[in-house]
Amino acid sequence: MTRRPPGPEQLWLVRHGESQGNLADARAHELGVDRLDLDVRDPDVPLSPAGERQADALGAHLTGLPERPTAVLSSPFTRAADTARRAAAALDLPVRFDERLRERDFGAFDGMTARGIRERYPEEADRRQLLGKFWYRPPGGESWADVALRVRSVLATEALRHDGERLLVVSHQAVVMVFRYVLEELSEQQLLEVDRHQQVANASLTRYRAGAAGWELQEFNTVEHLADAPVTEEPDVPHP
Repeated sequence: MTRRPPGPEQLWLVRHGESQGNLADARAHELGVDRLDLDVRDPDVPLSPAGERQADALGAHLTGLPERPTAVLSSPFTRAADTARRAAAALDLPVRFDERLRERDFGAFDGMTARGIRERYPEEADRRQLLGKFWYRPPGGESWADVALRVRSVLATEALRHDGERLLVVSHQAVVMVFRYVLEELSEQQLLEVDRHQQVANASLTRYRAGAAGWELQEFNTVEHLADAPVTEEPDVPHP
């Protein structure tokens, strides 16, 4: 009988609840301006009231599961950390933070809209078109491939710490997508195909179960648990 390698028995991936940054991004696009109207740095952007309701609904749902999470790991960015804390409070679990789960770094594009990027960095828009979404790295920022290195590191070090547990991970849109790339050993083309058809919703659930053959996807981007909270899908970042 083949024994599965050390690691969690189940893994839940959660995108943070709706944030004030998501709302600012939507407003900026409606107004056609170059930058988001935010007075805090990206790591400090808080949840919106709707995001708080989403996090609470998530916690209530997880509490009612026959197999509940036994450990919680989160990005330290405020919008993810507060989502994790609110959900973990319902489970009576502590939250541990890991900077490797942080939002993708957008470098010079931080706080800018797609329109602003195209107007100020037209050559970067062309370069992204050439390289593609997975490999393109903004000036001073990270590509999805860079995020994949962080995800692989998290999985390698947390496998022994959480062997046999049911682990809840709260992070960000691009990070959730890259987890799929790593866990399912997808190709660049397969990942981008998923990304074209599915926008990861705020406080959505993606769940894996470990088997002898590897990770088995049980559900992706589900939002049924948000019946009493709004479903929102604002992107985390602009694309040139």
